[in-house]
Amino acid sequence: MSISFGSINTGLPKDIVKQIVAAERIPLQKMDERKGKISDKKALVGELIKLMEGVKGEVLKNGNARSLRELKVQTNDDIIGVSADKNIAQPGTYQLEVTQLSQKSSAMTSGFEDPDESYVGVGFIQYYLPNGDSKELYVDSDNSSLNSLAKMINKDSDNGLRASVINDGSGGDEPWRMILSLEDTGDEKRAEFPYFYFVDGENDLYLEFEREAHDAKIKLDGFDIELPENKASELIPGLTIDLKKAKPGEEFSLTVTEDSQAVAGKVEDIVTSINGVLQFIKTQNQMDENTDTSRTLGGDSILQSLESRLRATIFQDIKTEKGYKRLSDLGIKFQRDGLLKLDSEVLGNFVSKDYKMVSQILTGYFGEEGKSPGFVDHLNNTVKTALQFPNGLLQSRKRSLDTNIDQIDRRIVDKERRIEQKEKNLKDKFARLEGTIARMKSQGAGVSALGAAGPDPVQQLG
Repeated sequence: MSISFGSINTGLPKDIVKQIVAAERIPLQKMDERKGKISDKKALVGELIKLMEGVKGEVLKNGNARSLRELKVQTNDDIIGVSADKNIAQPGTYQLEVTQLSQKSSAMTSGFEDPDESYVGVGFIQYYLPNGDSKELYVDSDNSSLNSLAKMINKDSDNGLRASVINDGSGGDEPWRMILSLEDTGDEKRAEFPYFYFVDGENDLYLEFEREAHDAKIKLDGFDIELPENKASELIPGLTIDLKKAKPGEEFSLTVTEDSQAVAGKVEDIVTSINGVLQFIKTQNQMDENTDTSRTLGGDSILQSLESRLRATIFQDIKTEKGYKRLSDLGIKFQRDGLLKLDSEVLGNFVSKDYKMVSQILTGYFGEEGKSPGFVDHLNNTVKTALQFPNGLLQSRKRSLDTNIDQIDRRIVDKERRIEQKEKNLKDKFARLEGTIARMKSQGAGVSALGAAGPDPVQQLG
């Protein structure tokens, strides 16, 4: 009788180890699925954190009355330029007239045929600065062109004098000249221009034209004022005025007002950042029978807590010097959809009429007992409660989700290691079993062969 086996010596499926390992991996798939769901929640928490950081950014930009405030300046931009320090300047209207711009001392030399080749001679230059200091510059034969001479003058940054070589555009035979000028303007910056002592030059070097320094002259509200420069920062507190052009006899207005439109824009940005958070919460809480809450934050306690804190902040009473106010007094109210809306016209009118009160509502009021917090202060506290590391509302939730993901990762690594070891052990066992069956099969074949060798010798003896 013969002995039969399967497709391999053991008679077991060829991929038996693979099937067993696949079965062992089923829990890994479930862990990966759970990790994916937690990761989705973490991503949503991260998105909410970014939205709250956007609110924090608006709080930082508008945290006090100075940063919130904006001023508008209206004037004749062709004649003057104006920049306002919003921390100092106050609303007001002024009458101005620019009758003369300040200028610096300057002079232009006689002409030469070429700026590099024409030889001015050997000698020295002597001149006096406005403070009475005397300066002297020796010129040798190697530096006796107009350009070389200008470079020597400009090389000394402390000499108060600057030189440039220009073509006067006259079209004559000797168009190249050197212009000398002081850096500062005004009556007190007048200089005695250089004495030139040169010998052996091709042409005489001398000053052909001179212009004296003098002050700028303006009229402020009808009064004459002289300025040493074409810039004034002490005429009107908080305003820096740059004089561009003189127009004697042309009086114009300079008006400073609270920029209600700019302030409204800043408040609009705050409202928009808060609405971003509220809209996120609203979207997450929109659930139906198909919503997979294991992958969203729908109904999550952190959404309820954060929304509750934001609403409490918005409805909170704010102390001002004129009693308690609310954010709604500035035209900021909730709509039916649960989001905020700013009435820019209401806020703009409020800013124009009483910026001080707007500032107190938004950024706080300094009274006898110190500062009473404004809306931005309350909002800042709400932001800190959510974002403070490591125990803020959102930060602690993110940390908890990170911990869960880390735990699953460790279990996955551990499970993978055990499966890998089990796969190795199974392969070793089946290899040994295969060898055993192979030997048994060989022995069985030998027995069969023995039975077919011929007639039984015992029968032959009979």
